[in-house]
Amino acid sequence: MQTDNPQAQDFDGRVALVTGAASGMGAATAKELAARGARVVILDQNKEPADALAGRIDGMSAIVGDISDPAFCSRAVGEAVDRHGRLDVLVNCAGIIVRADAAGTSDDDWRRIIDVNIGGVFFMSRAAVAIMRSQKGGAIVNYGSIWGEVGAAGVMAYCATKGAVHQITRAMALDHVDDGIRINAVAPGEVNTPMLAFGRASPPSTTDLQKLADETIPMRRLAEAGEVARVAAFLASDAASYMTGAIVTVDAGYTAR
Repeated sequence: MQTDNPQAQDFDGRVALVTGAASGMGAATAKELAARGARVVILDQNKEPADALAGRIDGMSAIVGDISDPAFCSRAVGEAVDRHGRLDVLVNCAGIIVRADAAGTSDDDWRRIIDVNIGGVFFMSRAAVAIMRSQKGGAIVNYGSIWGEVGAAGVMAYCATKGAVHQITRAMALDHVDDGIRINAVAPGEVNTPMLAFGRASPPSTTDLQKLADETIPMRRLAEAGEVARVAAFLASDAASYMTGAIVTVDAGYTAR
């Protein structure tokens, strides 16, 4: 990704908070931001992998908890600010999936995916905006999905929540443009992360994944988490200074058909 100013994506001196950062695209995003100079606070409900990742990277620290709890989200943002004095970037990557149609989605599964995928984005963003507004600027990047735009069979609740994330992104971007806060979303397609296997009757084999790619993806391969993380980092950077309210698709041409 070329820019006229090679320093435009420099995060030196900036503080980023990344949710769902113990694995997958969240971990890849945290690593990408750290590599570009940010001090990164990672947030995840899985303590051991979160602490392990934070322990490997200079300037990174972890907070453990559940983003479906609004009080926890407020505390987490406050703790990040206490540690580093400010908050410049929030990346809402945490999310879960339920592999079922409407009839097969239990009440508990419905409530949980709403609480995490929608509630978590809202609660974290609300807390971050209060800090960023006082700083007169900041960037929020939400992880949506192509299924938030076009839908898919067998993941009804997930599609509904990602559609909501896209609308949260658009509406909040308009609400906070005068505060100097840019809010965008990245919408990945099929990515080679643990979520791709989660909830299936059996883990897909390498052959299964290649078959999926050959049959559904124009580039005939799955994305790697780092490929999506680089787009998220771009949206959080000054290189994207004229972008807010955007949903940026990263899907190897899937939705272009």
